[in-house]
Amino acid sequence: MNNSWNKVIYKIWSPIYDRIFNSGAFLRARKKVFANTHFTNEQKILFVGVGTGADLELIEDQLDLDITAIDFSCDMLDKARAKFENSPIKFQEMDAQKMDFESNTFDVAVASLIISVVPDADKCLKEIGRVVKPGGVIIIFDKFSGETRKQSISQKLLRPIIKVFGTDIGLNFEELYSMNNDYLKIEIDTPVMMNGMYRKIILSKL
Repeated sequence: MNNSWNKVIYKIWSPIYDRIFNSGAFLRARKKVFANTHFTNEQKILFVGVGTGADLELIEDQLDLDITAIDFSCDMLDKARAKFENSPIKFQEMDAQKMDFESNTFDVAVASLIISVVPDADKCLKEIGRVVKPGGVIIIFDKFSGETRKQSISQKLLRPIIKVFGTDIGLNFEELYSMNNDYLKIEIDTPVMMNGMYRKIILSKL
């Protein structure tokens, strides 16, 4: 995966993305992720890799808050803008691995299905951690191989092929976290889909 290829892939994905990743099991999983999540007027909120705005649809009663939403794909971002053209949400085309924001800007960052699709997951998580304030939180919804989920031979063989389609099925969160646990702390880590392959993880920044 690289940025140029991801732009091509998500241009292809954009017309059909909602049919797959904002319906059925994925929609139920997103609802679990945002269950009991309430943002406030005092918070600055960042949606990293907002895509077509699937997550924003789940907080429609809170869209008047201070929300910034970024995505690297202008095609995906256009879909989100069209859905929320009458809202005050600030949509920006931006690389999650190299954001333009000052450090310690946001109280909350939401990262749904983004860490496993960027070329460098560690760089992405570090950037999210950089722009979140100390005491702030990062809400992650993504797929991870997990410490106890050893990949089968078929998964190992499929991993490089599936990467061509813009996602990594073998990313290990425990390894990723071990490179960032000096300033991030796991508050919640719970399975939401596919026997724990997809997880809701909430991190606090120390």
